[in-house]
Amino acid sequence: QVQLVESGGGLVQAGGSLRLSCAASGRTFGSYVMGWFRQAPGKEREFVAVISWRGDRTIYADSVKGRFTISRDNAKNMVYLQMSSLKPEETAVYYCAAKQWGTVAARRVSEYDYWGQGTQVTVSS
Repeated sequence: QVQLVESGGGLVQAGGSLRLSCAASGRTFGSYVMGWFRQAPGKEREFVAVISWRGDRTIYADSVKGRFTISRDNAKNMVYLQMSSLKPEETAVYYCAAKQWGTVAARRVSEYDYWGQGTQVTVSS
């Protein structure tokens, strides 16, 4: 089992940057595919990015390609989401999620086993 805790959210102006972090507990972190999702008020939770166990493969939602970067440090049990050129419509609660023995094909909410509590990102115009 793994527990996830996100941090790094906050208020940023449009065009600005933020780096989200996700700290994971457990000794088997390296066996988990890690994803970032977001949920805006009144909308469904949506996929943002996913990274493979070893960090050598990443997939992004089309809307964030070229602006967001997902990375991980298995020695520290950490996953990161570097976000740049943020837009007001990207205001949402951002969640990290874990899927054991998954692949980077895992982009649906239902595919993930564990979730963090989320961190609020607010982008002002």
